[in-house]
Amino acid sequence: MRILITNDDGINASGIALLEQVARQFSGDVWVVAPAEEQSGTGHSLTLTRPIRLRRIAEKRFAVAGTPTDSVLMALFHVMKDTRPDVILSGINRGANLAEDVTYSGTVSATMEGALAGVPSIALSQTYSREGLGDNVPFAAAEGWAAKVLAPLLEQPLAPGTLVNVNFPALPAEEVRGVRVVRQGIRDYGRTQIIQRTDPRGYRYYWLGLGPMVETPGHSTDLEAIADGFISVTPLHLDLTHEPSLETLRARFQP
Repeated sequence: MRILITNDDGINASGIALLEQVARQFSGDVWVVAPAEEQSGTGHSLTLTRPIRLRRIAEKRFAVAGTPTDSVLMALFHVMKDTRPDVILSGINRGANLAEDVTYSGTVSATMEGALAGVPSIALSQTYSREGLGDNVPFAAAEGWAAKVLAPLLEQPLAPGTLVNVNFPALPAEEVRGVRVVRQGIRDYGRTQIIQRTDPRGYRYYWLGLGPMVETPGHSTDLEAIADGFISVTPLHLDLTHEPSLETLRARFQP
């Protein structure tokens, strides 16, 4: 199995080092092509208005001056064009990628690009509490469980145009309650907060505060699985078409 690893926290992030260790439990043919610097929140963006620079750091290890999507494209169509990967692993992200996070996340977007190219792709993220900030984010759950979660996923063929999003709770490995396969959740968008502060020079600045999650019967979403102490595994697909609306809209345009 040839594995490509990427992320959005940058090639020197601790999470990508952990993912590389985990990947080597499954294969001796592991490649890393990742952003040279942090690209969190860049989503599925491409670099189109400036050149992309590529630096070889070591054998099978490359840094890209661009986004996670750029990194996957550079890997598939340049670095590994003659040695195409069998699977793409993105992460392990510092922080959760739950609910609508997947639309902003560079980590998940790297796997979207992989899915578009027909390569099975899995995103992995480590949730952290308010105490685990900066470089002190604990990856204990991911370290203890990542290989256990990946093993069945790597054996399971993914449907075309799909990817898998995995999140680990902010818990010691021994306190994780197991794995739940759940749907993507949604937060209460109406409760999003804009938090205002003032800098030492008297200028205002702002932080975005996320709204609380919306609870569902049976706690069936990724948000609730993490809150309940489980690892969430969510299959996502790239077709954003809302099927129930097709006939309604077609009727609107009938002559």
